[in-house]
Amino acid sequence: MKVGIDGRKIPEATARGPVGTLDHAHELGLDGVFFRSVLDITPTLDSGVLRDVRSRADELGLYLEAGLGKVNPYAMPEAPELRRVGDGDTLLGFERMIAACARIGVRELWAATANRQPYPGFRSYDRFRTDAPWRRQLEATAAFLRKLRPVALDNDVHVNLETHEEITSHEVVRLVEAVGPDVLGIVYDTSNGLHRAEDPVAVARRVAPYVRQTHLKDAALVLAEGGVIMQSRPVGDGVVDFGAILPIVAAANPKVHLTIECRQPDVEGQKTYPTFKTEKRPNVYGTLVEVYDPEWQAGHPDLTVGEFSAYLALAQDFTARIDSGQEPTVREIAEAKFGYDEAVEAIQVSARHIRQVLADAA
Repeated sequence: MKVGIDGRKIPEATARGPVGTLDHAHELGLDGVFFRSVLDITPTLDSGVLRDVRSRADELGLYLEAGLGKVNPYAMPEAPELRRVGDGDTLLGFERMIAACARIGVRELWAATANRQPYPGFRSYDRFRTDAPWRRQLEATAAFLRKLRPVALDNDVHVNLETHEEITSHEVVRLVEAVGPDVLGIVYDTSNGLHRAEDPVAVARRVAPYVRQTHLKDAALVLAEGGVIMQSRPVGDGVVDFGAILPIVAAANPKVHLTIECRQPDVEGQKTYPTFKTEKRPNVYGTLVEVYDPEWQAGHPDLTVGEFSAYLALAQDFTARIDSGQEPTVREIAEAKFGYDEAVEAIQVSARHIRQVLADAA
């Protein structure tokens, strides 16, 4: 199993460009790059650029993966590039992206259902939009994916839905099974289920049969007033048990690529954390998962008492580790410098942990 990096999260990706990003990943000792969207490689689907990127990846012995975009029609207006690449026709835009990827042998294609906006509280997730109930958004997503089904079949690709922040793993599995695992798969993000109070090991068991791409991340969970604070940490430094979940995934798909998705470096005048620190919640250095709110709870009908208990146990354990001085606090992490060097170190720490887990399981 090869260990690579998300093309948007590796530092200096924009400045270096796609070929430079491949070189950078190789310099850091990684095995591949997962460009979140093929439009990140070339916004116009320029065939020459795509061939150059494919050629450079092959020269360096790197895996090359890419994606499409949001497949929820309610979220698409926030990504006008999806319509633009189809000259105003969104479906044609997806057809063109899929065909362009297939021509360079990239056949596992990332997609996601919705978004999260920079607002405080759980309404920042599209799951809790009041203008479009989540059930309706899922129905519209399934309908759009059915339109893509013949395109995926004709190009011999899989459109892989991420276990994204706003959707539960149960819902992702249902979408795959409804449209068909011959054209749909799953991008398994190891920490996004924590936004939905899901236990990472339980998520791995649910999604493993359909996993075709990955985003490997980790997070701290800390008990706080109003819920649980979630904060990004390097792989191996949070609550996700990679020693348990990677063998589950490997048993289902031993050739799946393991793509690290780490915290991006801070930019001048803007820190990655605190994410949603507000005047009302001054001590939230990260994302507050409002698990005790009745509306939040009602929005998660698949969440069982057992899995919720396992989630809270992870938070209790990590909180105890912070209280005993074994782990830095969320405030210490939020206020510490996190530039290029720190971001690279986080990637390398993550890669070492993943490779050690794989070695131990061999």
